[in-house]
Amino acid sequence: MHFDKIYNKGQARLFKNDFLESLTKTRPWVIYSLYLPFNAWLLYYAHTVLNFSLGFITGLFFAALSFWTLFEYFAHRYLFHYEATSSLGKKIVYIFHGNHHEYPRDRMRLFMPPVPSIILASVVFGIIYGASFLITGTGDYAFIFFPGFITGYLIYVSMHYAIHAFAPPRGLKAIWRNHHLHHYKEPEKAFGVSSVIWDVVFNTLPAKEEAKVNSLKGNRRLEETRTPE
Repeated sequence: MHFDKIYNKGQARLFKNDFLESLTKTRPWVIYSLYLPFNAWLLYYAHTVLNFSLGFITGLFFAALSFWTLFEYFAHRYLFHYEATSSLGKKIVYIFHGNHHEYPRDRMRLFMPPVPSIILASVVFGIIYGASFLITGTGDYAFIFFPGFITGYLIYVSMHYAIHAFAPPRGLKAIWRNHHLHHYKEPEKAFGVSSVIWDVVFNTLPAKEEAKVNSLKGNRRLEETRTPE
């Protein structure tokens, strides 16, 4: 995904219609207010009505949260960076992600707006419920897995917002640097935002970070081959 010029100020116009255009923008608190109470209710329902133990809920919740990081990587790499050939396909990719690469500091489009977010979340819940039913014979596990998955999304999108809006806190500079390299130098690298683990696994770290990892691996091998005196 390449643009001749990247704008650190301003905002892309996605639709001619003002109402449709308004549906493409949101603020973080709107999304938090949608999903945090709903997540809490689903987990409460899973414990009090479906009778899942707190230990089981905790385990499956964090498994789903971890699964999000893999989903995030593949969605970013293969869906958001899909190389469309038709004009319609290019328009869709631009609406969903391309505009963010052209205007990376547009804070109103760092969180997915409520209308498309609710539609996609409903589809995701249906898929999770169906998968749970096919695998276990009941869809009840979706009431735990979905909140964990959505919490992973909220962590991801919050970090993404912070990366584009604020200076990096101490200890997280590498994550900030990776994502800025993705935007300004290597758009086909660094697809992980909330975690770099899958960039390491699938060899898509930016060149600078890959060199650091290889250096660490080399030092480790050197230590392993040293014989004790």
